Amino acid sequence: MKFGEKIKKLRKEKHITQAQLAEAVGLSSRAVQDYEIKGSYPKKRETYEALAGVLGCEVNYLLTEDEEFIAEAGEKYGYRGRRQADALIAQINGLFAGGEMPDEDKEYLAQAVQEAFWRAKLENKKYSKKG
Repeated sequence: MKFGEKIKKLRKEKHITQAQLAEAVGLSSRAVQDYEIKGSYPKKRETYEALAGVLGCEVNYLLTEDEEFIAEAGEKYGYRGRRQADALIAQINGLFAGGEMPDEDKEYLAQAVQEAFWRAKLENKKYSKKG
């Protein structure tokens, strides 16, 4: 289940609207809509913590390994890094779809690809955030 689907499910279980969730967390209603409908992710890890607090779940439930990887890429390298990490995860998931590879091997390969992403980013500083 993707991040936005988790948010929507938990929000509905709590019987709160998108606007109520947004207000409780300190976000705009548009941000919550984007999470649920467009599949976007929070820019800051603190937002995950606030959402988890309001929705009554663990941060780890909202922040799977793939989502954590994407969020960290966004924090370190801005929008472009987030977009690249998201595309990489989508490609890996496509590679695994319908395959015969054991789950343990899929996890190992996914971790190896993520590590390669970080090494490439460190070696190529032109994509890093300025500031």
